[in-house]
Amino acid sequence: MTYTDIKVNNMNEQSSTDCPVETAVNMIGGKWKILIIARLAHFGTQRFGHLNRMIADVSERVLTRQLRELEKDGLVCRQVYAEVPPRVEYSLSKDGKMLIPILDLLAEWGGKQMASQIKELSSETKNDADNLSTRH
Repeated sequence: MTYTDIKVNNMNEQSSTDCPVETAVNMIGGKWKILIIARLAHFGTQRFGHLNRMIADVSERVLTRQLRELEKDGLVCRQVYAEVPPRVEYSLSKDGKMLIPILDLLAEWGGKQMASQIKELSSETKNDADNLSTRH
């Protein structure tokens, strides 16, 4: 089922668990989950410390909680090795890997937004410079 298959008037009648978009957002929403999934998609299996370094500004506590939720939802696999010191690695599950094409589209869209913002800022800067030169 695609989002466009859902009739807008039916969405008001559906409970939140009947909306596939809401289900997806509940699983991957939040500030860090999509970034965790993206890093695992791009770099493959990672240890906790490496993931923590790759995602700037996330605390260890929050990263741990987000990884646990992703694991509970079946998007991330957690592999614990019986070593001293203990080693734990995270990777995308089969369901997590299904998100890669969506991440690719999101990255493409984000790139276009960034280019548009840069173009807009450049235009504003040029206009500001033109305004300054006409005053003098």
